[in-house]
Amino acid sequence: LAGALVEETKNEGTAVSVFLMGCFLTSLPQEGKRNVLVTSALPYVNNVPHLGNIIGCVLSADVFARYGRLRGWNVLYVCGTDEYGTATENKAREEGLTAQQICDKYHAVHASIYQWFQVDFDFFGRTTTKKQTEIAQNIFWRLHERGFLLEDIVEQLRCEACQRFLADRFVEGTCPFCSYPEARGDQCDKCGKLINAVELREPTCKVCSQTPVVQSSKHLFLDLPKLEAELEQWLERSTGSGDWTANAKQITRSWVRDGLKPRCITRDLKWGTPVPHPDFSDKVFYVWFDAPIGYLSITANYTDQWEKWWKNPQQVELYNFMAKDNVPFHSVVFPCSLLGAQDNYTLVNHLVATEYLNYEDTKFSKSRGVGVFGDMAKDTGIPSDVWRFYLLYLRPEGQDSAFSWVDMATKNNSELLNNLGNFINRAGMFVSKFFESCVPAMALQQEDKRLLAQVGWELKQYINLMDRVKIRDALKCILNISRHGNQYIQVNEPWKKIKGDETDRQRSGTVTGVSVNVACLLSVMLQPYMPTVSHTIRQQLNAPPSVTGTLLQGTGNFVCSLPAGHHIGTVSPLFQKLESEQIESLKKRFGGQQVSASNLLSALYQAEKVRTLKGQKAEKTVIGAEVTKLLELKKQLSLAEGKDPEPVLTKGKKNAQPATTPASDPAAQTAVNGADAERARELTLAVAEQVTWGGNKCNELGIRGETMEV
Repeated sequence: LAGALVEETKNEGTAVSVFLMGCFLTSLPQEGKRNVLVTSALPYVNNVPHLGNIIGCVLSADVFARYGRLRGWNVLYVCGTDEYGTATENKAREEGLTAQQICDKYHAVHASIYQWFQVDFDFFGRTTTKKQTEIAQNIFWRLHERGFLLEDIVEQLRCEACQRFLADRFVEGTCPFCSYPEARGDQCDKCGKLINAVELREPTCKVCSQTPVVQSSKHLFLDLPKLEAELEQWLERSTGSGDWTANAKQITRSWVRDGLKPRCITRDLKWGTPVPHPDFSDKVFYVWFDAPIGYLSITANYTDQWEKWWKNPQQVELYNFMAKDNVPFHSVVFPCSLLGAQDNYTLVNHLVATEYLNYEDTKFSKSRGVGVFGDMAKDTGIPSDVWRFYLLYLRPEGQDSAFSWVDMATKNNSELLNNLGNFINRAGMFVSKFFESCVPAMALQQEDKRLLAQVGWELKQYINLMDRVKIRDALKCILNISRHGNQYIQVNEPWKKIKGDETDRQRSGTVTGVSVNVACLLSVMLQPYMPTVSHTIRQQLNAPPSVTGTLLQGTGNFVCSLPAGHHIGTVSPLFQKLESEQIESLKKRFGGQQVSASNLLSALYQAEKVRTLKGQKAEKTVIGAEVTKLLELKKQLSLAEGKDPEPVLTKGKKNAQPATTPASDPAAQTAVNGADAERARELTLAVAEQVTWGGNKCNELGIRGETMEV
């Protein structure tokens, strides 16, 4: 039944990771409860998320949603894949699939990754649904009827080689404000300013590296200046009363301070939500007008009473989680769309943005094989809870941070194994070994009360920090408690006192009973961060189901949840050591490789050899053997760049596409000079002329200027 239900409804947004129960029982706002609506920025469907994407959006939101449920709040956590736009069309062309097939394929990839990371969505949907079209078009017409849309002629960049207008993120060039050389067509990642693509200096098409031309087209704009006063009033209320991160406030202030300009909401594309206006029937909505509406449509696919969440600002608190580059669209553009629609929409109360997570001393790069991506983490042999812990430990809350294999091993071995795991395991083992698995009676002394006071203070700090979405800092409270517990055990030595007189044995019992109750508290505090470990601890301690509510839904005071006589289960270690050899192997595996000049030239020489043999009309078996060598070299080049080797379509085969001659690519002609340059040019032409690489351009094989170190 579950499989049939998921299959039946998946195209309307139900992901395989949604629990069957959720299909029948939906959460709605309740009178007298704190109703919390949590969203994480919708991941773009055809990009496999890396660790930075995961911590910046879905994992952070998951921790907060889990915490909210522990606190007894009525929480709804929704997310889904953003599936429209040029990137999907291009990916479909690359893989020989339709755009919808690409979305179906990669939606499942995303769902699988988040399921492995134990991200507990109430609903994980998608934007390619009927609900998305209905709601987006309704908001559009309400804006149109109220005079918040403008028509204007737009100069756009069009790539003649690709025969299409270029979406903003498929244009790259030099920022007109700060001269950053890799600015996108909509925004500069360095200075953060908005850019019209035609303002870029030296623009290039990111698909084919050609220089696009400027052409005119009529488009619709959201009149942000007309909404600016209302937006500022709302921002003052929301940022004043809500938990907006400092970077979210700063980025939003800079946008408003510079003055808002009309923002184009349409694009000359095919794959998108269609614009319902008859004069613009050949266009679709721009992704940053359309995509945030996905939060609403995904909720609508979860429950037909979605308006009780999204048109109920009096009862619902909205938390948005994202990386900092998404802030302006959630704090300015999307709120203006909803304000202009004048339909009592729920607007964001708490905007939570992270800085960036880098990989070691560089950036994540799928093409270069640098960094860990979501679909790779489970193949490392490291449990998902350990991944969650480390990502949350270094969550980039106030500044950029960097993933490090050595640091991950250090934190696992010191904080998890020697600190947290050691304390919880010792507490449970003392009960099992010395007291026949029954919690002993406790007669508290001053030293015990001192520990309980320390634990109580850390618990209140934890609650205070988590209430304000200080997720990384709250994690330190958990580790502080286990540190206090370890010190408490070391000082009191219950393993020695159990061998002493009656007084010593009673003292051993008290220390053991207090320790195992602290361990039980830690299992609850850990649940948002490490759900499997949390569940395992509660199983080992045979903790009652009510323990979560007892410890976090009240005043935050630490109470005894495992009374004397409580029978615990079987205790076993929670964590394993990460060995240096294992870490070095993983570091090398995910460190990426550069294409060496020797490998590159070997491929080029081999290509020339194939051409010569063909010209000489050599035996087919001889030519075939040399072609096999050439294909193996091509495979090695692809692997060295972190790409999956693709099947090669030979000349004349059906649907084969000729490779583009890289002589027209300036990047393929740099960093080489003299006779070497001429030789490389001849050999590169030979590759392009004689061998077809399944539609991939030669520069995608590693034939790039920066790798041709002659």
